[in-house]
Amino acid sequence: MRNFSKITLSVLLIASAALTSCSKDDDPEPVKASIYARLGGTTMVADPDNSGQMIEQGRLSFRKVVNSAIGLIVADITNNASGNLKAHFAPLLAETGSTQTTSIAKLSDNLTDFFSFNTGGTNAVNAYSGLSMAAAHNPAINARMGAKSTDADYTKFEGYVGAAANANGVASNTELYADIVVVLESLRSTIVQM
Repeated sequence: MRNFSKITLSVLLIASAALTSCSKDDDPEPVKASIYARLGGTTMVADPDNSGQMIEQGRLSFRKVVNSAIGLIVADITNNASGNLKAHFAPLLAETGSTQTTSIAKLSDNLTDFFSFNTGGTNAVNAYSGLSMAAAHNPAINARMGAKSTDADYTKFEGYVGAAANANGVASNTELYADIVVVLESLRSTIVQM
């Protein structure tokens, strides 16, 4: 009986020592879901812009913010001749008729693809096949870019994205919005070329 007690006591001491040596610092941080997943991810929902079609909720969330941001930029450019983003979008806005509508839709699709893919959207529908960010924002390479960006231009663009995120309920989740701002800021040095 005494041997059994010693053995039990020894096992308890070893187990206790092993458990106390594993502190919370040794536990890995829980993995945060991707931005795309937190925007709804791959859950399929009805596409409000295409009757009878389905779209991933994450992609739809990005498309809403992108379209709203484009709308804010175009409204500012057309209503404010001195807007510092006008020069950037002038070639696109100079296109006429259905070409302009198609070009703006293509810009929206490219931006939606870019943000969806680079924030965790892994579905082939989210694959970005456009120019690199440096090439896309360099008028010498991309004829649809009217001017190189300055820090002030990029800050103004981020403001439009923030207003669009707010209008679409994304900014109400402050942690998610902060993560989106981190992504935008990570692009600044590539996009700002002046």
